[in-house]
Amino acid sequence: MDLGHLIPRSFKGNLRTAVRGEGVFIYDEEGKAYYDGCCGALLSSIGHGVKEIADAMYRQLLTMEFAHPSRWNNKVSIEAAEEVASLTQEGLDYVWFVSGGSEAIESAMKIARQYFVERDGKGSGKFEMIARWNSYHGSTVGTMGLAGSMGRRRVFAPLFRENPKICASYCYRCPLNLKYPDCGVACARSLETEILRIGPESVAAFFAEPIVGSTVGALHPPKEYWPIVREICSKYDVLLVADEIMTGMGRTGKPFCTQHWDVTPDIICSAKALSGGYAAVGAMIVKNEIAETIRDGSGAFQHGHTYNGNPVTAAAVTATIRYMKKNNVFENAAERGRQFDEKIPALLDIPIVGEVRGMGMMRGVELVADKNTKAPFPASLKAAAFVTEECMKRGLVIYPGTGQIGGVAGDQFLFAPPLVSTKEELDEMTGRLEEALKASAEALRSKG
Repeated sequence: MDLGHLIPRSFKGNLRTAVRGEGVFIYDEEGKAYYDGCCGALLSSIGHGVKEIADAMYRQLLTMEFAHPSRWNNKVSIEAAEEVASLTQEGLDYVWFVSGGSEAIESAMKIARQYFVERDGKGSGKFEMIARWNSYHGSTVGTMGLAGSMGRRRVFAPLFRENPKICASYCYRCPLNLKYPDCGVACARSLETEILRIGPESVAAFFAEPIVGSTVGALHPPKEYWPIVREICSKYDVLLVADEIMTGMGRTGKPFCTQHWDVTPDIICSAKALSGGYAAVGAMIVKNEIAETIRDGSGAFQHGHTYNGNPVTAAAVTATIRYMKKNNVFENAAERGRQFDEKIPALLDIPIVGEVRGMGMMRGVELVADKNTKAPFPASLKAAAFVTEECMKRGLVIYPGTGQIGGVAGDQFLFAPPLVSTKEELDEMTGRLEEALKASAEALRSKG
């Protein structure tokens, strides 16, 4: 396809052209249907072409498409914030809307700092933000320094300030060379060590994905992990920030993933599926104490974007959440997750599948050349890309990733179908996935 003046994600890519979406399918220019087995990038959760969402946005476009947030409030954004707050844990009642996940994380970094300045005075020394290796929190300069996704960072490293990091809860390849549960969840407890190393008086926040997304492929933690980090953050007066940009909005079977462990973060960052993929959106949801400290202090969050609380986007958010509630989408996601659990043994029988992980409808598959040693495929084989193409041939889209081993090696992918998928549709998708993995196993082993 002639791209004309467009700068694509890759000038070297040979991508198919998508022309329309309907339900759980995307269609190419030849009319072939593909199951959207990863919701684009885990955002098209309610499927494509939902008229209710489009109609809500159209009505708002005709009513008022824009009013700058520095000079106007709008009732549509207030309504959207109410819907978002209805899904969160108790005490997370204030919502700040932006245009995407990177902006949501940047907003959280800024409000964490401002909160301590407002609470303790301008002399507050709490400014350090701790995150984890093997994480992704965005593509802006600020968020790249926070995150630990090496492939996305190396070229731009001179531009950002590096934030301190601890290891991820990567049990399949434990960076601490320990074994769960005898490890005592040392990866979580390493947060306390890092806070003490820096000095609690300097640490403002800890950022983490409840389930790591594209950098490791649906890496889920031991059940004790989040309760432990919550306890540590509370002990040292450090804000706990949950990056729920991929995991949020029902992806794991609950509105927000941290609800699985009865943990309440101080800040949740959401985006992607918040509008069902129908509008570019992000949101920062903060504990009442944070917002009210600023409200009763300076009175203004010292941050802003032109499209904060855009009314058309807000209409999409409200319509999406109401659609999910009305159609029991969260409950369906949990049920489809249990259905997928039954498929795992068959996938693990395939020679190149090292681990199948994740929760609900957010699943990851790590590819290995040797199941016993867990040795990865040589990078030259591009195993994740190979499996992706085998899936595409069979009409299934997945989300490939590489570099989870030391930031340089390893192949994995995400399988995350629409949350509205039926039992029959999920059976068909997992059947195609199994076929593609078996074909890939035969081809990759012969190449290796």
